[in-house]
Formats: sequence, structure tokens, C-alpha cells
Amino acid sequence: MQSIVSLIVLLLTIYSWVVIIYVIMTWLVQFGVVNRSNQFVQTAGNFLYQATEPALRPIRRVVPLIGGVDLSPIVLLVAIWFVQSLIAEYRYQV
Repeated sequence: MQSIVSLIVLLLTIYSWVVIIYVIMTWLVQFGVVNRSNQFVQTAGNFLYQATEPALRPIRRVVPLIGGVDLSPIVLLVAIWFVQSLIAEYRYQV
């Protein structure tokens, strides 16, 4: 049972990093630091979009843009960290 819990925590940590990298990538594209026509940037951007959009879309329906800033990744990261803390509490109680 402990190995399954550890695997879930690891997957949540990896997904958190994917969300963070997605946010940084969108900033770099928006500010013109990286060129969207670059094949690597386009492939990485598509992967990150497809990996994060299913989790971010429902949050975007509830959380509006504030000053043109999308806060849904922050809400998702807080939710992931909350679930990880619940799992950690469960792990130490068992």
C-alpha cells in the first residue's frame, strides 16, 4: 500500500512541474522570448497544452481572469499540494 501512495505522490509532483513549465512556456511565448514557429517550441507547447488543459479547463470556467491574468494554474497547483498533504497525513497515520 505504501508503494502505491508513494507512486501517487510522485505522479502529482511530476504533474505540478508540468503545470509550472507550461506557465513559464506561455509567458515566454507571450513576451516574445521564444519563437512559436520553432519546431521544438511548437512540439513542447502542444504537449504541455494537451497535458494541462483537461485539468485547467474546469477551473477556468469557475475562476475568472483577474486583470487579464489566468489564475487557474495557481488554483490547480494549490489543489495538488493540498492533495499531497492529505496523502502525507494519511501515510503517517497508517
